[in-house]
Amino acid sequence: MLEVLLGNVPLLLLSVGLVLMALEALSPGAHLIVIGVALVGAGLLGVLFPPLADVLILSMLTLGIGLAAAYVYNEFDFYGGKGTAQTSDSGSLAGVTGYATKEITTRDGEVKLDEGGFAPYYSARTTSGTIEEGEEIIVLDPGGGNVLTVESMGAIGEDEIDRALARAQEQSQEAETEPEGLESDESTNPSDSRSASGTDTDPEVETESET
Repeated sequence: MLEVLLGNVPLLLLSVGLVLMALEALSPGAHLIVIGVALVGAGLLGVLFPPLADVLILSMLTLGIGLAAAYVYNEFDFYGGKGTAQTSDSGSLAGVTGYATKEITTRDGEVKLDEGGFAPYYSARTTSGTIEEGEEIIVLDPGGGNVLTVESMGAIGEDEIDRALARAQEQSQEAETEPEGLESDESTNPSDSRSASGTDTDPEVETESET
């Protein structure tokens, strides 16, 4: 079987392309569909039209079909969230809704976001309790885009959602400003020590002037 594939380049391209498309179906968002379509297209043309079964011609066909597939893939935005990626601008994930694809606990879980881009699946955890699979969720803290802190939509109302988002934003801002506060404290210590030493020497100056 392997010898047949190696001896028939169009059939080899067709087989590899179908495998990549199957992998894309199992793991959406891996962008294997573009390469798969290019290989399948070139392989089919080579099988249906034997004069095109030249390696150079097949390479050009693969490149051309791949570029066309990439354009269609990006233009029609099959996975939603056009122009977004999982780790870019993770702060924009706060307030995004979705649903739990696995049970979410305080330690682990998984969600699929409605506006998650080409890779909408994220690791997630809760602040307390558990969220069952299939429940709608809202992102409270993006966590840098790696592990999201989420809460069940059914467990909180709109006002509580706003408060939770504001609280999560305040906590992230406090975490960013803490190092700056420590540096400012350290910078003020030398002046304090100098002022303290200055006050200690004042009595000596006064005694010398009296003598």
